Amino acid sequence: MLNVVLFEPLIPGNTGNIMRTCVATNTFLHLIEPLGFSLDEKSIKRSGVNYIQDCHYKVYKDWHEFEANNPGTYYFYTRYGHKPHSDFDYTVSKENIYLIFGKETTGIPRAILKPHIDNCARIPMTNKVRALNLANSVAIVVYEVMRQFNYGDLLKDEPHKSSTFIEDFEGDENAL
Repeated sequence: MLNVVLFEPLIPGNTGNIMRTCVATNTFLHLIEPLGFSLDEKSIKRSGVNYIQDCHYKVYKDWHEFEANNPGTYYFYTRYGHKPHSDFDYTVSKENIYLIFGKETTGIPRAILKPHIDNCARIPMTNKVRALNLANSVAIVVYEVMRQFNYGDLLKDEPHKSSTFIEDFEGDENAL
């Protein structure tokens, strides 16, 4: 089972977007307190649209509670990682996979990262940017893991239209 873990997230819009990504990918979300917002805020609902009602998530009081209750393979995403996120072979894990992301301002504490240095990754980018937006980072990594699993049970065709929706087009829907 694929899991996303947010360590002390601060920005409700990021968490709302991540909730939407989790619903889209059948990924379980773990939130480690303190949170920088209330989960019932309008901004969470706005960024998660109407999908957050389908998001499966759990909130933990701290890292120790999370770690004690979630055995599996942990991967940490930090600007201090030495390997690209795509260099890991996520398919070798026979356990639950946890993709762990830090808070927007300071990331994941070094005390948590150091014992797991071999499972720390960095999303490659130029030296002009310190870090990507948290919601974007989660989406990049989740979809890399899903790609390695051939997208599991995710739909590859639009479920609400015909699979030949584009091919069947014959008119001038929107004049260019």
